Amino acid sequence: MENKLGIIGLGYVGLPLAVEFGKKIKTIGFDINESRVQELKRSEDSTLEVEPEELKLATQLSYTTNPDDIKDCNIYIVTVPTPIDKHKQPDLTPLIKSSETLGKILSKGDIVVYESTVYPGATEEVCVPILEQQSGLVFNHDFYCGYSPERINPGDKEHRVTTIKKVTSGSTLEVADRVDELYKTIITAGTHKASSIKVAEAAKVIENTQRDINIALINELALIFNKLNIDTEEVLKAAGSKWNFLPFRPGMVGGHCIGVDPYYLTHKAIDVGYHPEIILAGRRLNDSMGSYVAGQVTKLMNHKRIHVVDANVLIMGFTFKENCPDLRNTRVVDLIDELKNVNCNVDVYDPWIDKDEAKHEYDIMPITRPVEGKYDAIILAVAHDEFKEMGVAELRKFAKANHVLYDIKYILPKEDVDGRL
Repeated sequence: MENKLGIIGLGYVGLPLAVEFGKKIKTIGFDINESRVQELKRSEDSTLEVEPEELKLATQLSYTTNPDDIKDCNIYIVTVPTPIDKHKQPDLTPLIKSSETLGKILSKGDIVVYESTVYPGATEEVCVPILEQQSGLVFNHDFYCGYSPERINPGDKEHRVTTIKKVTSGSTLEVADRVDELYKTIITAGTHKASSIKVAEAAKVIENTQRDINIALINELALIFNKLNIDTEEVLKAAGSKWNFLPFRPGMVGGHCIGVDPYYLTHKAIDVGYHPEIILAGRRLNDSMGSYVAGQVTKLMNHKRIHVVDANVLIMGFTFKENCPDLRNTRVVDLIDELKNVNCNVDVYDPWIDKDEAKHEYDIMPITRPVEGKYDAIILAVAHDEFKEMGVAELRKFAKANHVLYDIKYILPKEDVDGRL
């Protein structure tokens, strides 16, 4: 049977996937965001994940906001966001709504593959019943499901969708084979076929949980070393001389995966009667880092007799990581909130971001360019290349004569800053 693909969601995950499939087979990208679809039709990508030349190479890819345009597809791949709510509980709304949309157009023999990060069991416990209810079809008799977790790393031009090994799975052995073969057509790094959908779901959620806990350990070490008046980076470089030491660095853990996925796993764990200790402890520590940095900066300001109230503070960087425009779950916002709580005047500068998106998502309007000689404190929050290229002399031009320069990301040598993690 000839495959005709429908990719549901054209963000950081869905678009690169749609482009690669669109180079080989008939593929339709569906998104509810009309402006997003229109920019892609112009061969533009505001996420900067796919270059215009690459978009044009996907000659069998088209885009739509109309569900009727994808009803003739026989394989659907769902790549919608799976965030957490303000109570740090999984928010499955995008997953539920996309499943409802697909259920209404599902035909016999169709396969629905989910890539969105979920807790183990979510595909079959949440999505499948919705597909059955909306379609009137019977799971594993009339239609089938698969799960192949995304492994997109925003801003990374080396590790791309095709060069990262792909975990695949299916609701039956035959479907698992078919899903695996489908992904093999574009994944040059190869695939790993999991024994079940639940195994694939669990594999995804622990990948980022493991990273989260590792970073939490380094963050805690940084807090300890700070009290001992030891430079954390020097310790990490020394320890890193051993071949099996893991090269994690301290910082504020945000983004669409590491700062979110552990809550999906802990939610399910609590649901089945187990209260996670280590995972939640790591999350609490990582979530507290914005407050810790704000405290360190204000302490340094006090030491220099700089009044914290009404002080002008410049935050350099607002994205969740360097050299990409992704604002999802950025924890820089925690730092900003803490500084505002002690009545600082905070300016945010980030050449990578869409200002309107920052205003819409966080009610923060970034500045176009910092004013020279204005700031009582400058905090290097994101290691964009632009900031590295400035150097300490250029950065300090934005500050008053008496000021604090704090480096979260080790952009500058320790002797050039007043404090760092």
